[in-house]
Amino acid sequence: MKKLILVLNTVNYWGIVLLPFSVAISPGVANTVIGLMCASFIIGKALKKEKPFTVTPAIIIFWIFMIFGFLSFLNTVNLEDSLDGMVKLLKFFLIFVVSSEAIRDREHFKKIAVSAACGITLIGIDGLWQLFSGKDFIHGNSLQEAVGVKRVTGSFPGCNAMGVYLAGLTPFVLGLALFSTRLKLKAIFLVAAVIGGIGAYLTFSRGALLGIIVAAVFLVFINKNKLMISLLIVMLLAFPFVIPKSVKDWAKSVNYNPVIMLTCQTRLSIYRNTLNMIRQHPLLGVGINTFSRNYGKYRLAEVEDDFKTADGYYAHNNFLHMAGETGLPSLAVFLAFLAVVFGSIWRSFKKISEPFLRACSVSVLAALIAYLINGFTETNLYYSRIVMIFWFLVGLGLALSRLEDKRGSA
Repeated sequence: MKKLILVLNTVNYWGIVLLPFSVAISPGVANTVIGLMCASFIIGKALKKEKPFTVTPAIIIFWIFMIFGFLSFLNTVNLEDSLDGMVKLLKFFLIFVVSSEAIRDREHFKKIAVSAACGITLIGIDGLWQLFSGKDFIHGNSLQEAVGVKRVTGSFPGCNAMGVYLAGLTPFVLGLALFSTRLKLKAIFLVAAVIGGIGAYLTFSRGALLGIIVAAVFLVFINKNKLMISLLIVMLLAFPFVIPKSVKDWAKSVNYNPVIMLTCQTRLSIYRNTLNMIRQHPLLGVGINTFSRNYGKYRLAEVEDDFKTADGYYAHNNFLHMAGETGLPSLAVFLAFLAVVFGSIWRSFKKISEPFLRACSVSVLAALIAYLINGFTETNLYYSRIVMIFWFLVGLGLALSRLEDKRGSA
């Protein structure tokens, strides 16, 4: 029995470490790692006759969020799709709970951070290879194009998906580069952050770039390093000069409208149609995991006259999408969940004295900020290939509070 528990603990330990890297490879590899990570955790807890997890405010609020998911079944147009949506929520729950409960110590966090740095580096280099060769070297994906600009996708099915991955993890390693005290670690994380930033730029995913920029500003001003503040200001001032001419011409064609430049005319039409969906089903939405099945029913004639959209879109905005599927109360519960998570991580940052764990706390916070900002123009909480990064980051953040409490009681 002891040997079996040891094996399960080892599988769980390395599953958590490999998760951010596995997402860079393929959904099959990532889901295998997540399955092993969660199964080993649950079986190990059962064999040791321990409670599977500690009930915390974050968990209680997430349960309430799941209840609203069940209630949305009352309006669903497809029971099978909605059941699949609930299975996804259970998967997300397991990812953040297992991560928050099973991360052991500083060394475990360090391995996770190196795994994330390796994933970012791999995707960034793959994107550069794709830019010059026309195909990425992991899956053979082709370049995409918009407004005359070649956009890289790396191993992901689209350029925006690659942007979501890099926006979720690049601020994490950038924070570690700024706040870590060991020179070797700073160098590893800084190289990964630079490659991640270049990769995100090559996707030309506006939401991802904005998320990374805001997260970088947050980190630099928390760090209060005058040199880094100066470098950031120089980079922001230089940014307009490195934008391709075709992008500048497009910006001019829309009269430099900042809303259109950040989103696009298609997304603006989708947002207006989604608001119509919310107006008609404000309490329970149209049913979890059925947004695209319902979207075509709520298109407004005046909106479609401005810019036509197809039947099966996602909202391209997490918060509108969530309100459309499961209602405004569900969105309010999710925002309360975020408030609890952010509050927990910020308190950890203020309380933790160990330098690397303190660096991890502010870095996770920056990564979540970038992910959620990206979510104003993407439904990145609904990208099955990448959304596990978000819930993994939530788990990392909550684990820091548990480790600090453990250190304090030791």
